[in-house]
Amino acid sequence: MNNIDKLEKIFPECITEAEDSEGNLIRAVDFVRLKQILSDELLEGREAYEFNFVGKKRAALEAHKKIRKTLRPLINQSRNFDTTQNLYIEGDNLQALKILAESYLGKVKMIYIDPPYNVGADAIYRDDFTQDSDTFDEEAAVRDDEGNRLFTNKESCGRFHSDWCAMIYSRLLIAKHFLSDDGVIFISIDDHEQANLKKICDEVFGEKNFVACIAVINNFKGRSDDKFIATAHENLLIYRKENFKTNGVPIPDEYLKEYTLEDEHGKYRLQGLRKRGANSKREDRPNMFYPFFYDEESGKLSIDELPASIKILPYLSDGTDGCWRWGKDTAREKISELTVQKVKRRGEYDVFQKDYLPSDGVRRVKPKSFWSGSEFSAEAGTLTLKAIMGKGIFSTPKSLGLVKYMLQQATDKDSIVMDFFSGSATTAHAVMELNAADGGQRKFIMIQIAEATPKNSEAHRAGYETICEIGKERIRRAGDKLKAAHPNLDTGFRVFKVADSNFKPLPKEWTPRTIMDFAENIKADRNAYDLFFEALLDTGMTLDKKFAEEEIDGVKVLSFDGGKILASFEKNISASTFRKLANRGAEKIFFRDASFASSSDKINALDYFKYFAPDTKVKVL
Repeated sequence: MNNIDKLEKIFPECITEAEDSEGNLIRAVDFVRLKQILSDELLEGREAYEFNFVGKKRAALEAHKKIRKTLRPLINQSRNFDTTQNLYIEGDNLQALKILAESYLGKVKMIYIDPPYNVGADAIYRDDFTQDSDTFDEEAAVRDDEGNRLFTNKESCGRFHSDWCAMIYSRLLIAKHFLSDDGVIFISIDDHEQANLKKICDEVFGEKNFVACIAVINNFKGRSDDKFIATAHENLLIYRKENFKTNGVPIPDEYLKEYTLEDEHGKYRLQGLRKRGANSKREDRPNMFYPFFYDEESGKLSIDELPASIKILPYLSDGTDGCWRWGKDTAREKISELTVQKVKRRGEYDVFQKDYLPSDGVRRVKPKSFWSGSEFSAEAGTLTLKAIMGKGIFSTPKSLGLVKYMLQQATDKDSIVMDFFSGSATTAHAVMELNAADGGQRKFIMIQIAEATPKNSEAHRAGYETICEIGKERIRRAGDKLKAAHPNLDTGFRVFKVADSNFKPLPKEWTPRTIMDFAENIKADRNAYDLFFEALLDTGMTLDKKFAEEEIDGVKVLSFDGGKILASFEKNISASTFRKLANRGAEKIFFRDASFASSSDKINALDYFKYFAPDTKVKVL
């Protein structure tokens, strides 16, 4: 046992994480704290309420650093590429989020993520800002096919918490900008990093925007291999952007049994109008203490005094003055929803509200702080995926019912939903299922690094070389099943891959050779689709509009959003074709330098647009 291990047994609060002289993360001793513990006097020093970890500043810097990356469309791997509004993106989610940031700023209603829990065997993202690549490559690196780096974060290493915190911190700093003003983010996590994640989210989203930490009961029996407590739940942290309001969730079936009464307006239950619980005394809400007047003979109830009526006041059970739940104006406006009953135990009349069940039978209530039910269990997630993909294809997939429950309370029928740790694509499946159930048109954005499946796994033996392949195939199969009953449902998705920009980087110095190499500024292996979608992203367009392809005079023309945006990257386009394109009335149109046979042709074409299509913005890549 080394000295740090010995100190940790006696003074665990003095063990921290720090960088050594070469910038590597190691376990270390906080000597300032140790001195204070060993001293009988208060030592001088700065104190502040703060949450810190090694790599925090660099993580924040990385979150705001620009990158020369883009998304390349993989049309052959997509489904209904021309018309679908859904996206599936392969690659490092930090890079993908940066690429999408301008296009989806403030447009996402709900984000759900299930990041690695950092339990000692999780492969988590290794970002360049945490450690230089040469040092990292000495430490059993795992890479996807694009060179994106992952590593197994073992608890024995000094960087155990700091690396995880840096990883999630940088991603959440970007993700918060995607949320609409009424947006919300849900994050699944267990107890290993829940406390750290809570502090990070308090900082990123603001403490005032904390909504709840839900206990999701996902294992009714509890984990028998836990040492002290058989853990039966996971945590679900919820933070809002600013103006989030829950839609509520469907009332549990057992509550429906309470709606035993019925009149011409439908089924209802009685709820006492008198306030109960906290703030139920007259002095708490003096304006809510006022009389109702009840005529026994006619059965009429009024706020205004009636002849020979009985006065009903909100007395508490001990006889002291209480208060009503409604103010006088509300009571007058909704008097038809109120009725009077004699309370047997007191022999006095009291006022009750007729709480009606909605005509569609779906009553909504606020979700509780713990979610328990077979639909939330880990087993339910496993069985759902097994029924679609077969046994053992993906370990611990999230429950479909859990994600749908979040969607019900957090989204509108046309919301954009994002999951940038998409795994087996449960979120995409849940979006499609909920759309099928309520006729919605929610759109999903899934992001997943192409992490390789283990060579000896069922997934690998079944032909799935990466987690992305599992996720895409799940969406296809789930979509096929739903489409059979809902032919108009959007079960497609456009696949994109994070890649370097389609454009060559500028040379560090200009020489005759570099000038010749840069005569064509577009990389040789890139095509028109690559150029078009990079141009769309650069101009802040979302990628969920209709896409089409046509020919004009034998020239390929790409169209987006019903022809509002056009592009042609063919070489030596004729003057007559330029004129036809100008007459289409597009808002934007893209060309490349090679589209023009000469400089004079370029000037003439641009002049034609200037005079005959002044509302069309022309950009030459």
